[in-house]
Amino acid sequence: MTLLLILVITLAVLLGVTPIRRALISAPVFKVFKKILPPLSETEQQAMEAGDVWWDGDLFQGKPDWQKLHHYPKPRLSEDEQAFMDEQVETLLAMLDDYDIVQKKRDLPEKVWDYLKQEGFFAMIIPKSYGGRGFSAIANSTIVSRIASRSLTAAVTVMVPNSLGPGELLMHYGTDQQKEYWLPRLADGRDVPCFALTGPEAGSDAGGIPDTGVICRGEFEGEEVVGIRLNWDKRYITLSPVATVLGLAFKLFDPDGLLGDKKDIGITCALIPTTHPGVEIGDRHFPMGMAFMNGTTYGKDVFIPLDWIIGGPDYAGRGWRMLVECLSAGRGISLPALATATGHLASRMTGAYSYVRQQFGLSIGKFEGVQEAFARIGGLTYGLEAMRVMTAGAIDLKLSPGVVTAIAKYHMTEMSRTILNDAFDIHAGRAIQLGPKNYLAHGYMGVPISITVEGANILTRNLMIFGQGATRCHPYVLAELQAAANPDANEGLQQFDGLLLRHVGFALGNTFSCLWQGLTAAAFNKSPMAGETARYYKQLSRMSRALALTADISMLMLGGDLKRKEMLSARLGDVLSHLYMASAVLKFYEDNGRQQADLPFVHYNLQRALAEIGRAFDGFFANFPARAVAVVLKRLIFPFGIGYKMPADDICMEICDALSKPGVIRDRLTHLCYIGEGEQDPTGLMEQAFIEMHQAQPQLKAILLAQRDGKISRKVPMDQAISEAEAAGIVTAEQAEQLHHMNKLRFEAISVDSFKSGEL
Repeated sequence: MTLLLILVITLAVLLGVTPIRRALISAPVFKVFKKILPPLSETEQQAMEAGDVWWDGDLFQGKPDWQKLHHYPKPRLSEDEQAFMDEQVETLLAMLDDYDIVQKKRDLPEKVWDYLKQEGFFAMIIPKSYGGRGFSAIANSTIVSRIASRSLTAAVTVMVPNSLGPGELLMHYGTDQQKEYWLPRLADGRDVPCFALTGPEAGSDAGGIPDTGVICRGEFEGEEVVGIRLNWDKRYITLSPVATVLGLAFKLFDPDGLLGDKKDIGITCALIPTTHPGVEIGDRHFPMGMAFMNGTTYGKDVFIPLDWIIGGPDYAGRGWRMLVECLSAGRGISLPALATATGHLASRMTGAYSYVRQQFGLSIGKFEGVQEAFARIGGLTYGLEAMRVMTAGAIDLKLSPGVVTAIAKYHMTEMSRTILNDAFDIHAGRAIQLGPKNYLAHGYMGVPISITVEGANILTRNLMIFGQGATRCHPYVLAELQAAANPDANEGLQQFDGLLLRHVGFALGNTFSCLWQGLTAAAFNKSPMAGETARYYKQLSRMSRALALTADISMLMLGGDLKRKEMLSARLGDVLSHLYMASAVLKFYEDNGRQQADLPFVHYNLQRALAEIGRAFDGFFANFPARAVAVVLKRLIFPFGIGYKMPADDICMEICDALSKPGVIRDRLTHLCYIGEGEQDPTGLMEQAFIEMHQAQPQLKAILLAQRDGKISRKVPMDQAISEAEAAGIVTAEQAEQLHHMNKLRFEAISVDSFKSGEL
């Protein structure tokens, strides 16, 4: 007892008396901390501080407040936005012939360009006070998704001016004069914008931009002024071939000190008319055969005045932060919208095709091998829609959640790739023959573009999600990094000392909580909801704690090396990502009134998310370099093993059943899918054949029964069987006529395009 008392008193003195604690504990730890962490560059610090922490913060810190999640408002379209969807968007869709656009014209028709400009499709994010539409993020996302289900080329053309581009940068950072001049011109279509960021030596890594601007004196409009002499070479710039105004990112230098003492000012963004002397619009690119405008731009010794910097001279050198914050809109709205459109189209058309297409006398959708792939399409589409709505909703809360939008961009584009692969597998030859009837091919060709832009997916997964999450979402790490970077060592130590105790307490709390939840299988965790989803809330809270503990241990053991251990950090990023995706599905289910028909889709997504979390943790523990620590961590978090499993077969079959017949759940899940009017449109043809086959089921069953009983011929073409059934009185003349029409539609729907000799 005496020894225990001495130990307690010693610990109390060490931890409770500030000078002693700071000298004996905090100072040595601070020295080690500064050594193992790489120094923070100015651009890295700006990137870390840019944007907002949102629901990702709750998940990363191990204490998700589920009530808070469900209190976020459900994103909805306003009356104006819905009217635009019903009128302008539907009018646009009727004007589009995607096969003609991509394979023949390789451009949108002039009447479509004119309509997009006149009706404000390029001005959805510009406020009404400047002549724009002033639409919300959810409206922007919904409009782009709907268009993308008809034409990827048209969707990309619309989305670019409404994501990363001069319009968004001007609204956030532009001077009043810049806004008054440019925004009305962008709103009414007089000017078409593009934004030049990527070049031959730098992709989405703005820090690697080789393009330069030098502060100097030059002539502008007949007068000598202080301005910038620019040299740039950019590629992959969407809308560049048709742009009238160029947003440009470059590194700015002031060798003569015309603006002050700083020589290397940093990344800067400027707005330049493409008619300005020296601005060159170069060759056009042809990305994956898609017809949206994309190309190059370059300039040599182009002189511009200082007030063409977006935000004016005061914003010189602030372009990096501007870009980091604004890139999240592209990641959070545009690319998720394209991915979701893929899901809506593939789910509706694959469900119809797998019912209409028959093999061995059965619809191919009855075969379990097809059902496995089709369930993946339907399940992932539900997850895509949930993520699209939740992520756009965050942006409508006036947030710029960089980690969340990186998660959405990476996982949603990868999910769309999986969906299209499965849709192609089920459609088989129907999918690979390119022509006017093929509603999948252009989306398939476009998937690699979404995966590549706004940061290639390898970069997004391996560096951004966990890299930003570990610093921004953790309650103490960013502040500790800032303390370590403080040039005043004493002040930095004081800051660090105050954080250290709280960080230790945080880690210990997570350790004991993980052990308790592992031993009890999270049975005592609280759930905000009763019913079939309650267990998922409990398990997600448990895995959130596990992530918080594992991330802390990883940063402690590996320090700055964790940044280079991309395979390890990416697995922790996967845990965070699947926690976010599962949260989105649970919120989507609640926001839509806990529909009973949604439950198979909810079970599919939550079980898949937990299984993927378990797989990510398993891979992390198997490859963590400190083997003893890895073993202890795994036993602490999963004392009885990782028990999460992928969705069961019966859940997959329920999803297939729901999407293989006309009904409310099918319509809700695929509400953004364009269905053409009449049998001349491939989607309209497939949908009509699907509906008429369902309506004819009683007669088709009667014919099949008659064939089995030997009343009419077996193994004959369907038209012959229908005629024999009519003659035998099994179906009426009117029913036979409807069946012949249905069979004609069915055959047309499964037929593929072919071309006469020499036509191609």
